[in-house]
Amino acid sequence: MAIVEMVMPKMGESIMEGTVLTWLKQEGDHIEADESVLEVATDKVDTEVPAIHAGILKEILVKEGDVVPVGAPIARIETEASAGTSAAPSAPSPKAEASSAPATQAIPASNGQAAVLEKPQSARFYSPLVMNIARTEGIAMAELERVSGTGSEGRVTKKDILDYVKNRPQGGVAAPTPSPVASAPAQRVTQPMPVSISGEDEIIEMDRMRKMIAERMVDSKRISPHVTSFVEADVSTIVSWRNKVKNSFMEREGEPITFTPIFIEAVVKAIKDYPMINVQVDGTRIIKKRNINVGLAVALPSGNLIVPVIHNADQYNLTGLTKKVNDLAKRARENKLTPDDLQGGTFTVSNVGSFGNMMGTPIIMQPQVAILALGAVVKKPAVIETPAGDAIAIRHKMFLSHSYDHRVVDGSLGGMFVRRVADYLEKFDIKQSI
Repeated sequence: MAIVEMVMPKMGESIMEGTVLTWLKQEGDHIEADESVLEVATDKVDTEVPAIHAGILKEILVKEGDVVPVGAPIARIETEASAGTSAAPSAPSPKAEASSAPATQAIPASNGQAAVLEKPQSARFYSPLVMNIARTEGIAMAELERVSGTGSEGRVTKKDILDYVKNRPQGGVAAPTPSPVASAPAQRVTQPMPVSISGEDEIIEMDRMRKMIAERMVDSKRISPHVTSFVEADVSTIVSWRNKVKNSFMEREGEPITFTPIFIEAVVKAIKDYPMINVQVDGTRIIKKRNINVGLAVALPSGNLIVPVIHNADQYNLTGLTKKVNDLAKRARENKLTPDDLQGGTFTVSNVGSFGNMMGTPIIMQPQVAILALGAVVKKPAVIETPAGDAIAIRHKMFLSHSYDHRVVDGSLGGMFVRRVADYLEKFDIKQSI
């Protein structure tokens, strides 16, 4: 037996450290050479790091979330072979050399294969291990682009590429030459518009979260035909009630009460009235969700957006919703949310009014079918009905913007739902206690 240290690989010329995202294997697990052991994020890419030796994962030296310098030990592997044998295997075949190479080792290829694989033709990411296998098997980039991926965000994993190699026709499959009619849409999807850059421009690389947000927003607009309905609500009663209770609530609970939980309470009531808003789409099937899990869009200090979820929101009273909203918003800004906090949403609320916006046209969080934007509460002159007749008064008003998936939510349902939310807000009981 021999103990071999696994180190943080170098994943780019200018990259000096990586952040451990997820350990795919745990201490005591048996691992094969080239099997992915963990996922690592850098300021440029996320990638899986393969083991360079087979054996038992004896000890994990760094935790998820740790930032580790390139070359620093991250784990120890107990191998079955002696250290000398592991370091100098006898007469390895070219394929074995390719599979046992570190994730960042460049493997020379003949017949121009290295040049073909030098740069992907699309924005799709390939791990160094997948690229090495493709080079060794003589798979051109045009062919690699057509391999289906089962990994995160559709990435090609080691198993995907090996399965493809196993079932690949003799000599590979040449990339088809599309007709002019067929090639135009593909070029619009995969080829970005050229950007002019001068010496006066600042180039800012998207961070990992921004890349994820960008991809999900584009996917949502592609999947769901968006329609937005707008309603203006008079929330003067709510403003008056909150002004009356906010100080006593702060003294008693030690935290503020904002408008957001009041708005979420109205949304939950409207969902109960119109349960077909609380659905998801699976092909030609509509999945009606039993639980009402409300996502709350939270802006982070970095400018990115994250959506923690209030699970079973209909089970909370107003005090409970207030505490839940405050807790999720606080932990989101402190980067302390758990994976469970971000999963299972069935409807989303985005408070664009917190930025001073009057209204918006929010993009649906897939696989949900609707999202509600809450505009700023502002004072406006309005005509009101009194026993003495109509009069003009100063009222607190706000716009509600409801975007919905027109595949399954028609204008009548989408419009009635947002109107019902406004009705609940306008009929708020000013005498209730909290």
